[in-house]
Amino acid sequence: MLRRCGAGFGTLGLAALLGPNLASAAPTAGPLAPRAPHFRARAKRVIQILANGGPSQMDTFDPKPVLTKYHGQRLPVHLQTERPTATALGSPFQFARYGQCGLEASELFASLAEQHADDLCVIRSMYSDSPVHENCLRLLNCGASIMARPSIGSWITYGLGTENENLPGFVVLVPKGMPVAGADNWQSSFLPGAYQGTYLETQDRSAAQLLEHLANSQLTTDEQRAQLDLAQALNRRHFAARHEPALEARIQSFETAFRMQAAATDAFDLDREPEAIRTLYGDTPQAKQMLLARRLVERGVRYVQVWHGTLQPWDSHDNIEKAHRRLATECCQGITALLTDLKQRGLFDDTLVIWGGEFGRTPTVELSQGEKVAPTAGRDHNHHGYTMWLAGGGTRGGHIHGATDDFGFKAIKDRVHVYDLQATVLHLLGLDHERLTFRHAGRDFRLTDVHGNVVPQLIA
Repeated sequence: MLRRCGAGFGTLGLAALLGPNLASAAPTAGPLAPRAPHFRARAKRVIQILANGGPSQMDTFDPKPVLTKYHGQRLPVHLQTERPTATALGSPFQFARYGQCGLEASELFASLAEQHADDLCVIRSMYSDSPVHENCLRLLNCGASIMARPSIGSWITYGLGTENENLPGFVVLVPKGMPVAGADNWQSSFLPGAYQGTYLETQDRSAAQLLEHLANSQLTTDEQRAQLDLAQALNRRHFAARHEPALEARIQSFETAFRMQAAATDAFDLDREPEAIRTLYGDTPQAKQMLLARRLVERGVRYVQVWHGTLQPWDSHDNIEKAHRRLATECCQGITALLTDLKQRGLFDDTLVIWGGEFGRTPTVELSQGEKVAPTAGRDHNHHGYTMWLAGGGTRGGHIHGATDDFGFKAIKDRVHVYDLQATVLHLLGLDHERLTFRHAGRDFRLTDVHGNVVPQLIA
């Protein structure tokens, strides 16, 4: 009765009466309570690593020797790009084969490929709808390029809940500032606010620096609990008469914030990790984010989104050799360590790791660089064909899926649209993308809108 009345908030009062220790022993029946998937899941949780800005496929995981032969010449094919482009730009990076699968990867991600080539499911045939950062990021994260729609992390926590009531179900990690399109990337939109991503700037290390007001210097825990119970009782009375979704979300957020005071001190304190583990990950902002992501999923957080940096750091319109080398140096060790660490902790098989940007880059140099290829040459946006990879979580390790043309301009074999990727991710989590719907404005909405097909070749 308590669970069904007042959107489940009756159980919050019961939890307070039972005491904090007993109340935290089992998940609540609130909006983030664990729910069964539609069918047997291969993955339980997701870490999405965003190389925001658009990494170059022909400089990372999709080598194009023919492009090198055409270096400095006009290509026989051309597709529309956001800005005018000119002659071919061969990759300045060396490629080698790794693992039993023979994955070809550039020197930028050599350590990752050396240790985990046979764990990666590399999709070389991704394509999207637009060469614009904001549109493509919204499409990748929310299934709609322009309109405000719930993000994939929100859909997944709506469908499955979370396994730790003391932490948010969906956490967003950014070193500092906002990526392009900002909070649109982790919004809950018309889903209840409890499913929105919790944004954290990770440039500081201590839990107190990561989360403001984590400790109350004025009140004891029991006093805070009593104060919150009074506020929640008034809020529930107000909610019962009006049923405002925003108030429902606020009531739940107060409870989560209270419980996080103890849980977050543990989860966000990287100094509690052994020195060997911290050394394994490294000391860059991205490395610390990878370690924090592992600590969060280990504690039951359902979806963790890890952004490389502010705005679009991988957007190498010029001097791509220097820029991409610096960016890969910042993140490669941390990503490699994350996969290694997940394996040694027994979390790899049911944790899905996703890497990639909102689109790729052109095989041709931007016209602003001139007709000749200069040492500072860069590439424009390219949504016609690019690369992403998956690992763990029931994906097919050591598999290379699809292909772009000889120059890396367009996906031509086993093409995978963003909607297909989203449908596959949900499938790995045991969710049917056509059944995971929410009634809003008179019709049922879903992440993939009216599109998307599961790609069985990506599944082990």
